[in-house]
Amino acid sequence: MNNPLDSAEFSRNPYPLLAALRARGPVQRVRTDNGRTTWVVTGWAEARAALADARLSKDTGRYFADRPGNRRLAPAVSRTLLATDPPHHGRLRKLAMKAFTPAAVARLEPRIRAIAEELADALAARGSADLVEEFAVPLPITVISELLGVPEPDRAAVRRWSHDLFAAAAPDTVDRASHALSDYMTRLIAARRENLGDDVLSGLIAARDEADRLSDAELVSLAVLLVVAGHETTTHLIGNGMVALLQDDALRSRLRADPGLLPAAVEEFLRYDSPITLATFRFATEPFDLGGARISAGEVVLVSPGAANRDPARFTAPDEVRLDRHRRTEATEAKAATEGWDAPGPPAPPRCPRPPEGIPGADRPGGHLSFGHGPHHCLGAPLARLEARIAFEVLLTRFPGIRPAVDSRDALEWRHTRLMHGPARLPVFLGP
Repeated sequence: MNNPLDSAEFSRNPYPLLAALRARGPVQRVRTDNGRTTWVVTGWAEARAALADARLSKDTGRYFADRPGNRRLAPAVSRTLLATDPPHHGRLRKLAMKAFTPAAVARLEPRIRAIAEELADALAARGSADLVEEFAVPLPITVISELLGVPEPDRAAVRRWSHDLFAAAAPDTVDRASHALSDYMTRLIAARRENLGDDVLSGLIAARDEADRLSDAELVSLAVLLVVAGHETTTHLIGNGMVALLQDDALRSRLRADPGLLPAAVEEFLRYDSPITLATFRFATEPFDLGGARISAGEVVLVSPGAANRDPARFTAPDEVRLDRHRRTEATEAKAATEGWDAPGPPAPPRCPRPPEGIPGADRPGGHLSFGHGPHHCLGAPLARLEARIAFEVLLTRFPGIRPAVDSRDALEWRHTRLMHGPARLPVFLGP
């Protein structure tokens, strides 16, 4: 039996299958190609609870210790920050998040805007373009490469290896890409150690050399994670958002006339068509109940932000784009990140302090889960939000006559990957 999560149809439009699973219950078994089963969490409340549940481990080393297999993923890829549990996870996260505080991200706005304008200048010389390859990919890959100090001639290869890490049903491709990217980062770190700069990678190297806080393996794995996570999801956020905008003339006009609505639009695009269809796997360390299902120790659990974000039990008209769902400002998001509660909605106590009074939307029980929730809440969320806001503003302002070059959403080519969701290409006409 073929795994429906690896099908081309799921990559193109995962929502019908996810809705069908949720209709049977918020936590359902799915049989995989190897005859095993995986739990898929599709309900919003159950997904939010699972993302913060300490009984669901992300320690892949622990999981595969007694499960020999044929995979040969590079350790720097298989044991990143995403594949660790507290307290080790907190130690690594503290080091990495220094570059992604709201204040640090805010300082990047002029450079991000300059990159976006340069890309738009290149597009303006022609009447048509592929917004994925010519804008949604190069914007975030340039930003994260500059942050990490990846030389411009190397960025195409880094992007290719990162892309291949998410290839669906292609384990050999994934394994090869993991080693290529790991080897490259090992060489880059060695070269940077000889000539430290003011980039993020130099800061991590200095922290290790001065305080002996990062091992060589940890340093490489952090570098790999930052370069991959630093652009893949943002590329799809921009791509998915533009797909939605190209289908809605009124929404494009509204955002062009009032750029102050763009932060809300970014949040709604994150909810409506999440860049993350399925979060990286977790496994139960002990038996427990979730959404009416009995999860046994050792069983794999896949949380689906894409499904949770369209749960009708949480969102009214979940299959529609509605900007009024998200009333917070970017200042509020920065305050949320600084004070430790998950934006755009407050966390469940007692894990985090209650959001401050007087903040619009702070009384709501929570928002979309595209950046996760709990200990693994995406540390790059402020950067992704900023890049997406600037991207939409530049594209809508510079190209008021932008329109799709294909007849419908179904005619687009979508990236074939289980975890991510986004167009592989987005052809548009740019003229008036």
